[in-house]
Amino acid sequence: MQTIKYTFIGPIRQVVTMKNLPLKGALRDEQLHIIKEAGIMIKDDEIYDIGPYWDLYPEAQSIGAEMLNLKDDYVALPGIIDCHTHICFGGSRAQDYAMRNAGKSYLEIAKAGGGIWDTVTQTRKASLEKLAQLTVKRANRHLKDGITTIEVKSGYGLSIEEELKMLKAIKLANENTSADLIPTCLAAHIPPKDFEGIPEAYLEIISDQLFPILKDQSLSNRIDAFIEDTAFSAADIQSYFNKAKAMGFDITVHGNQFHTGGSEVAVNIGAISCDHLEASTAKETALLAQSDTIAVALPGASLGLGMAYTPARKLLDAGASLAIASDWNPGSAPMGDLLMQAAILGTFEKLSNAEILAAITTRAAAALNLSDRGKLVHGLQADIVLFPTADYREITYQQGKLKPSMVFKNGVKV
Repeated sequence: MQTIKYTFIGPIRQVVTMKNLPLKGALRDEQLHIIKEAGIMIKDDEIYDIGPYWDLYPEAQSIGAEMLNLKDDYVALPGIIDCHTHICFGGSRAQDYAMRNAGKSYLEIAKAGGGIWDTVTQTRKASLEKLAQLTVKRANRHLKDGITTIEVKSGYGLSIEEELKMLKAIKLANENTSADLIPTCLAAHIPPKDFEGIPEAYLEIISDQLFPILKDQSLSNRIDAFIEDTAFSAADIQSYFNKAKAMGFDITVHGNQFHTGGSEVAVNIGAISCDHLEASTAKETALLAQSDTIAVALPGASLGLGMAYTPARKLLDAGASLAIASDWNPGSAPMGDLLMQAAILGTFEKLSNAEILAAITTRAAAALNLSDRGKLVHGLQADIVLFPTADYREITYQQGKLKPSMVFKNGVKV
């Protein structure tokens, strides 16, 4: 008979549970459910109870819980969730960054050997094992920052063989880090330069041949595509998404980064999320607000490219659900510091603390179609982040410089 393990953590100055918040629309800080001078009881890998420390203390002692007594001030949040990254890649694009800041255009950089295809070339050269090692290293850096769940995209393979290599590397990496890695197939990133045929023909091969393998080998249940002038058109992608939906995949979309159109595809197909959205106008904002598709802002890409931010304030005020992710990738968003990026987006878009924290916890979980995390409530995963402060507002106020002192993943201190 397996022994149940209980762990009791506290006293914690503030536990910000993120419970009882609506999925959509604007949020006020007063809506945050905060338990002061609290204790958290963990049962194996789940949250068992949260309440006033001294109310729970006698039960913790009576059931023989491991007592983690905190002497300093801490604020507890649910494990942070990064719902859009590209951390499985080979090489670097430092040359792109330097050229872009020197005034070179996207086309000029591409002609000089840069751009997404440069990363495709370098990723193809890397072995599966090397890609897994690099992904683990980046995931563990995220984990130290309190990010316990990380979505990871393929998309630098752009052939059946190389996309499979990337997704197998992500699966291997997931077995070698305490963070949860959620794999997404982005084989429709850009049309591959070495494919002899029109984009629709490439997409047909991927959907007919790669999709069944993803299901058979449990490599991904998520399909993504980049809808943009330099990638795939709305017309190109329709059949691709229809096949994915018919096979039971969750769909997400890179949309409205430089031009509009992607969000309309996302809403019409019933995508879980539409990510980027920097080019969105009032029309696209209203469309998303009236749908169940979650808007995912990627401020790291705005910082990396020196472009406008996603209109997060307008999206929330219109009634949309907003998540925030890092877009950590070698080209447009090399920083990979989600908390700092979220805080900066909050400054420019005038987001409340509740809106920022929901966007990287409970609403980010919804963007990944995960209902077992993102809040500190009974029965959910014991993913807990402890920040060394007595006031949760310090977390965004210090704009990413206040790092967690302790991170728990599935009830285990990592």
